[in-house]
Amino acid sequence: MKDFFKRITGLKKLEQEKQALQEARDNAVAEAVKAKEAEELAKLTPKERANKRKEPWIAVLETHVNKENPANGFFELDWNEYFVLQLRQAGYGYEGDPDELVVDMWFKQLCRNMLSEEGLESNRSQGFINVQKLDATRSEIG
Repeated sequence: MKDFFKRITGLKKLEQEKQALQEARDNAVAEAVKAKEAEELAKLTPKERANKRKEPWIAVLETHVNKENPANGFFELDWNEYFVLQLRQAGYGYEGDPDELVVDMWFKQLCRNMLSEEGLESNRSQGFINVQKLDATRSEIG
């Protein structure tokens, strides 16, 4: 009976329009929030974005080659805690190992895998890998 009254008086249609307007407002607010978040993310560095999303991240900051001996050089790597966690979960390192050591284990394995894929041996004596800690999340590997 109540619904019948609302239909004949037009209240039902007004309620539906009011609900549609509220849904449109809610959608507009949600879109504005998404746009603001996207704008804030765009201002962040890739590492900051990954940290905000709690995603693993690593980058090669610089590659240096020794001009006198091109077989020697180093890579400067930067990573976040989520990358180290991913490596630890994949079996790299032991409890208590510094993050740099865990990343170094991964990097050495990566290099060995690349050599192996090319049919080369990884136990060649063409230098050594030296890890120098730059700060909490960066090391120079040479």
